[in-house]
Amino acid sequence: MTGVIDLLSPSSFAHGHPTCQYQWLRDNDPVHWHEEPAGSGFWAVTRHEDVKYVGRDAGLFSSRPTIMIDDRAATDLGDHTMMLTMDPPRHTQYRKLVSPRFLRSAAGRMRAGIERLAAEIIDSVADRDEFDLVEDVAGLLPSYVIAEMLGIPRRDGVELYRLTETVHADPASQPKGAGLAAVLEMFHYANGVWKQKRAYPEDDLASVLVTAEVDGHRLDEIDFNLFFLLLIDAGGDTTRNLVAGGMDALFNHPDERRKLAANLGLLPGAIEEMLRWTSPVIYMRRTATADCELGGRRIEAGDKVVMYYGAANRDPRAFDEPERFDITRMPNDHLAFGGGGPHFCLGSHIARVEIDAMFRQLVTRLPDLQKIGETEWLTSTFISGPRHIRVLRSPI
Repeated sequence: MTGVIDLLSPSSFAHGHPTCQYQWLRDNDPVHWHEEPAGSGFWAVTRHEDVKYVGRDAGLFSSRPTIMIDDRAATDLGDHTMMLTMDPPRHTQYRKLVSPRFLRSAAGRMRAGIERLAAEIIDSVADRDEFDLVEDVAGLLPSYVIAEMLGIPRRDGVELYRLTETVHADPASQPKGAGLAAVLEMFHYANGVWKQKRAYPEDDLASVLVTAEVDGHRLDEIDFNLFFLLLIDAGGDTTRNLVAGGMDALFNHPDERRKLAANLGLLPGAIEEMLRWTSPVIYMRRTATADCELGGRRIEAGDKVVMYYGAANRDPRAFDEPERFDITRMPNDHLAFGGGGPHFCLGSHIARVEIDAMFRQLVTRLPDLQKIGETEWLTSTFISGPRHIRVLRSPI
């Protein structure tokens, strides 16, 4: 079986997570040395307990120099780096700059506005017989929300998120240099926002960042660009892919779909199960800072250690019947938001509000949706989610 373990090929993720590969790894080699043609290789960590342990120990498992497997993804901008690739205490300082806008209480205050946006999005497709569930519904709400938080036009948020898809896509699936071009285009846009908000600050997240200080030093334009890229990217990934992937799961499990339609009180638990089932973020890499042992394997300082969340979320050691999609599953200690630790998903509270609002609209207003053909998945080994799901409205 080891001959077919390949977590670097987009073909392994062509239909979502490679659950068969994950199962073999969890059962036979849960901390697996994976060769890397263009690099040094890495440890693939697939059991729930081990993934949670790595994610919570930022001292032993560092986010520097990058959270991507490929070392070439590390940003070489002198003293500048993205918050995701920082360790405490610097990470903590940068996170505090924006965390008040992402607290549970802040998400609660945003709920009414998010629900209005979700209703507007469904209004736009309610009279159409056929549409793309990803492009026309799932992808819009998180892009609108993060755009409003940053104080930029909604449609710009949609176009900017499309650029992040290019950044994450398999290079072989697009023209050479497309990923770098997309990053530069986002930076160019961010530069304009930086200038606008410095001249005319408002009550928005972008204005907070252009006036923010860390250790008495103001964030500069490069710091802002990196923060802006992260917020656009992370602000859309989980919600977009969870709504699309969650609906795909409901299409494939009609009994669970009928159960939810009959009782919307089950939605909070259903959302947690969809998060477990879809696991929108495929992996995060850490780098060992010292020799250690993990899952019976000797890890050396400098080794890449990669947490596979989709594998951990199907671990029978943590979940009863993990290959069964069950919207009433309790307990549900999934790791879709990272499983704790300093890098636990900053936007988890807002994401849950967005997901709840969108599914309430989909379940109550479009109960007759049917999927047309096969789901087309993203060509990425980093983000998992449908790229396109064509749907048809038909009489119940």
